[in-house]
Amino acid sequence: MDAHTLTVTLVVVIIGMALIFDYVNGFHDAANSIATVVATKVLSPGVAVAWAAFFNFIALFVFHTEVADTIRKSINTDLVNEEVRLYVVLSGLIGAIIWNLITWYLGLPTSSSHALLGGLGGAGIAAFGGLGILKAEAWIKTVQFIVLSPLIGMTLGFIMMVSVYWIFHKVSVNKVDKVFRVGQLFSAAAFSLGHGGNDAQKTMGVMMMALVIGFPEFYKGEGGKFAEIPYWVMFTAHLAIGLGTLSGGWRIIKTMGTKIAKLQPVGGFCAETAGALTLFGATFAGIPVSTTHTITGAIVGVGATKRFSAVKWGVAGRIVWAWFLTIPAAAIMAMVSYYIIHGIHDLLTK
Repeated sequence: MDAHTLTVTLVVVIIGMALIFDYVNGFHDAANSIATVVATKVLSPGVAVAWAAFFNFIALFVFHTEVADTIRKSINTDLVNEEVRLYVVLSGLIGAIIWNLITWYLGLPTSSSHALLGGLGGAGIAAFGGLGILKAEAWIKTVQFIVLSPLIGMTLGFIMMVSVYWIFHKVSVNKVDKVFRVGQLFSAAAFSLGHGGNDAQKTMGVMMMALVIGFPEFYKGEGGKFAEIPYWVMFTAHLAIGLGTLSGGWRIIKTMGTKIAKLQPVGGFCAETAGALTLFGATFAGIPVSTTHTITGAIVGVGATKRFSAVKWGVAGRIVWAWFLTIPAAAIMAMVSYYIIHGIHDLLTK
């Protein structure tokens, strides 16, 4: 196989793997969008995933591509040999997909975003032989929001829930329940929109990394700046995450919807709205945040307005441990994948 044919093949494989990652991201993170609306029985699971999938997709028409730019600039692939640059991207995707599947099977709501970043970083470190391949700006703001996004979600969830209690304290429980059953349709839609806007862009970023490496004459703009992301890349990324959400992730839905805190429609509305506001802000700022971290923090904030014992802190603690393990675990899996792929490359080219 000549060099050009190999490059084309690898780019096609990476784009395919990126869309698989996007699909896995969708069903892995479906719980983030619909767990509260299912737990409060406002929507049945089937209707809820269809509702979330639709808004995942139409995020295509709402948000710009700042998050995709952050992802594709997270590692400096120019520092490694040209012949292995595409292997780095492919290995990063493999590491992220493996970690996502493991945590989905275990029912742990971890971050697909951080799995992807960890995978790319781990593969890059393996190829370069050090941390110098990581671009500090992208990593610093992403790592900061491992802590900030759940805290912001929790604070907004707490404030919104307290505000609702104060505004509706003279209204009967049944009337409040009816109002927020309708309200939850809009809050779930908003959160799903934020989910699609932030998470689909991560796949777009990886697809562009492969296209820029494989075909720089087409996908690198003037002065080394990245060219505009083609519409077909944006469309397929949003379609894949929507289809993944449509498949559902029932193991994680159970954890998110019932095991952290028991919610009523008013609580579900406040948690989803708080999460949506956090995601909108991060997406417009170009920060690849975890929808999982965000909605978990919001649910904890809402649950804590009743009493701190209403939050099942043991479950929340297990989730937090999984959060911190995600980047190093995905990185290790990506490193192993890179060494295997590079070894096969060496055998075939001898």
